[in-house]
Amino acid sequence: MKNKNWSVLLGAAFLMATSAVGPGFLTQTTVFTQQLAASFGFVILISIILDIGVQLNVWRVIAVSERRAQDIANLVLPGLGAFISFLIVLGGLAFNIGNVGGAGLGFNVLLGISAEAGAMLAAAMAVGVFLVREAGKVMDRFAQVMGLLMILLIVYVAITSAPPVGEAITKTFLPDEVDVLAVVTLVGGYITFAGGHRLLDAGVKGKESLRQVNTSAVSGIAVASVIRIFLFLAALGVVSKGLVLDAANPPASVFRLAAGEVGYRLFGVVMLSAAVTSIVGSAYTSVSFVKSFSGTIQKYENWVIIGFILVSTAIFVTIGQPVRLLILAGALNGLILPLTLGLILVAAYKPAIVGAYRHPPLLTVFGLLVVLVMACLGGYTLWQQLPKLLE
Repeated sequence: MKNKNWSVLLGAAFLMATSAVGPGFLTQTTVFTQQLAASFGFVILISIILDIGVQLNVWRVIAVSERRAQDIANLVLPGLGAFISFLIVLGGLAFNIGNVGGAGLGFNVLLGISAEAGAMLAAAMAVGVFLVREAGKVMDRFAQVMGLLMILLIVYVAITSAPPVGEAITKTFLPDEVDVLAVVTLVGGYITFAGGHRLLDAGVKGKESLRQVNTSAVSGIAVASVIRIFLFLAALGVVSKGLVLDAANPPASVFRLAAGEVGYRLFGVVMLSAAVTSIVGSAYTSVSFVKSFSGTIQKYENWVIIGFILVSTAIFVTIGQPVRLLILAGALNGLILPLTLGLILVAAYKPAIVGAYRHPPLLTVFGLLVVLVMACLGGYTLWQQLPKLLE
């Protein structure tokens, strides 16, 4: 495989992985480890298996159809692509406000400046990625560098916390308890499409590219999984010693309790890296869902992405994180995956969309299982959140 292709495949893999590893990811992993202890390893294992099924289904159909998810949706059912794009942009904006806030917190830990000032500084970094001529290549390399930095720092803290590795391995296969909602929370939502769309933009498409697509999809899941596993081990090392995490900022307290003030500063770097890469990935993915509807957006894609980042930042700086919008986006995100994955599976069997391509039956069965489980639990989550939205 040519070096150029490797760069594109790794870029798409890291874009998906680092976009998924945002402030919420850090907090969820830490909180679930506190609740489930070593048994959280089982949740991680199941979520990795489900993610592999989701990614391979989505990325393969995008590649062979040579179309983005919203265009595939419109071919399955006219108008569905526009509806999905609306949900994606709404969710992407809400999550990006959270990402901007997380980046502000990272700078606050590192430099002592306010979260608002840190958010503006982080936004400037993210905007810088899209100001260069070859923004796609810069985005790929930025995601790779930040992803590797996060892995190294989290591995260091995991080693420092001295977790009970033997127990973690045992409970991964023989858990004391299983939290199904934790599994649903960990399985990717709209950001699943980040890498698939990036490969399409980079020209990796068609049946002949399927092996490369598979490699990139699995690599992305592997990167995100490595980060989550070592973050889990770091938190487990702290929790297993009976130390109490700060409820206001669980992941920061893991780093501090494991490695002292140095660990706390490292948390600032990890939080900043996770948040800025998520800002970049979320903005790119959200705009990729609407650019096929407008020649103007397609022509000025980078400027639209920059505008998306600036709007997210402005909302955070002026009114903070709008709770109801974040609740709604989180609840809707639980429905986006089964809806989009379902239509992808339908499209996989339409010759008008995928030509002579034959989708692997095992992937279809696996995908349908994920659709059913996620639809039920996503609907339940949305029903639970309705009272909070109507307050």
